Amino acid sequence: MTVSTGTGRRRAVAPAPPPRRAGAGRKSSRKALWNTVGVLVFIIMGFPAYWMVNTALKKQNEWQDYTPHFIPEHPTFQNFTGAFHAENFAISLRNSFVITLGAVGISLVIGFFGALAIARFAFYGKKAVIFTVLMVQMVPLVVLVIPVTQTMQDLKLNDTLIGIVITYLVFTVPYTVWTLRGFISNVPRELDEAAMVDGCSRWQTFIRIILPLTGPGLVATSVYGFIQAWNEFILITTINHDHRKQNMQAWLIDTAVGSRGTDWGVLMAGATITSIPVVILFLAIQKNLATGLTAGAVKG
Repeated sequence: MTVSTGTGRRRAVAPAPPPRRAGAGRKSSRKALWNTVGVLVFIIMGFPAYWMVNTALKKQNEWQDYTPHFIPEHPTFQNFTGAFHAENFAISLRNSFVITLGAVGISLVIGFFGALAIARFAFYGKKAVIFTVLMVQMVPLVVLVIPVTQTMQDLKLNDTLIGIVITYLVFTVPYTVWTLRGFISNVPRELDEAAMVDGCSRWQTFIRIILPLTGPGLVATSVYGFIQAWNEFILITTINHDHRKQNMQAWLIDTAVGSRGTDWGVLMAGATITSIPVVILFLAIQKNLATGLTAGAVKG
């Protein structure tokens, strides 16, 4: 836009900015509020993990001091060394991997074929099976401690790793069946029929069509099973009384807590070591995990 001056010349004038809408300000304030809430939630959720690592790096005189030290004055790995050299550490760590990987692997195989049967085939009592799987998930784990313990004792499987793996299948298989059923149902049946028309057998259809398309679901389900089996404490301490047949969760209590009190430095160092496999697992498959969680939410 141009305007005339007193000398007869024209001078360019920048146009006035458009008026700012009132809704834009409210939207910006709302966004800032939610960002603040998100940061506060992150701090509240992440502070225990930070304090665990912080305590693990402190010397004894620091973590015993009543004045909190948010940053270690003299960081040390002495607590980690004490945890590594503690009794039954290596055995408990090995047991945790054996039990967790065994329970997750077996539950994925059994659960996948069970979910495939429910999602793809019609048989008598199908609704009853689905209802039973759902009801098993609703039963609290504590309720199953006594009957499962008695069963393992009758089968002479107490104080064995095989018995614990079988026990963990009680809560991993139903969840696996229920979750994978949704993923398999989202795979169109037309793909199965097209593959069989092209000459694939049922097994080849399963390997080439259903299994690849449900890969993200397998990842998401395996992560849940891994966390549940890795962090389980009640069942393994009730069924296995032999310290050499227990996992890292039981080792933390047996090693760090003694008659002279709790060695919080070693306990936090052991807890940090125990948390590392779960963190690595999440970092390795976080993309597939997000894809699996969102894919499972789609109704087929």
